[in-house]
Amino acid sequence: MNSARFASVGAVLLAACLWGTTGTVQTLLPSNREPLAVGALRLAFGALFLLGLAFSKRESRNAFHKLPLRALLTAGVAIGCYNLLFFYAVSVAGVGIGTAVTIGSAPLWTTLWEIVVGRQLPDRIRILGQCLSIIGVGMLGLVGASSDGSMFGIILALGAGACYACYSLATSRMTQHAPTTTIAAATFCIATLVTLPALIFVPLSWLADPTAWFGLVFLGFVATGLAYALYTWGLMRIAASTAVTLALAEPVTAWLLATFLIGEEVTVQSTIGALLVLLGLIVVTCIPTASRET
Repeated sequence: MNSARFASVGAVLLAACLWGTTGTVQTLLPSNREPLAVGALRLAFGALFLLGLAFSKRESRNAFHKLPLRALLTAGVAIGCYNLLFFYAVSVAGVGIGTAVTIGSAPLWTTLWEIVVGRQLPDRIRILGQCLSIIGVGMLGLVGASSDGSMFGIILALGAGACYACYSLATSRMTQHAPTTTIAAATFCIATLVTLPALIFVPLSWLADPTAWFGLVFLGFVATGLAYALYTWGLMRIAASTAVTLALAEPVTAWLLATFLIGEEVTVQSTIGALLVLLGLIVVTCIPTASRET
């Protein structure tokens, strides 16, 4: 693995680890928080952070006009819809199943697109790595999951996974046109415009608690802004399907934090699931197949 690809893989994995803090941080928010409002506000704070990054350098500040409009709109709407669908899915199907289906399906959607549209056949070993990680995510997601998760919630989660895959593919196409901070800032401004109207329909009384804003700032600036800046930068040198698969490190991070900080029970199933995810990520990382990864 050359140094440039290694750095890109590291950036995506670090982004996934930051995303993995989301669940733990949300437990520190007021108990009456509204999930859809959290999703919309974290995007707004993330957009502010990314705009700050983009305007801090002349090159990225002057590159907004270079972004291809169709890909930009696709990425922005996709990541906005992902947040709304994901939070709705976990409220209907449960956190475990909703998260597992969303995160686990995203690599499949991305690989399917690359096969059908990009006419890129993935290496069999990389497919094996993806399958191992997806099975591991499923095992982690089913730990403590209720048995009454509705089919509607699962459909929502599949839609969220498709939106995330769409965002990754669209963002990957823009990396040749402008600096990644410009891409991320513009994308999340559009995503904010897509999701902020949701605040009209949900209760916001929990925002009166000052502690809510500390959590939202972290979720927006760090777990969203910084994380997606790293993820977008990583897409410069690795295929979208590889990046989406590496993002499966998110539930492993969440499981570790829940185990050691919140005190959730460690089970054989969750341990095996985490190990399968890590094994699959090692396989995917060490087998570059797409032309952009050579």
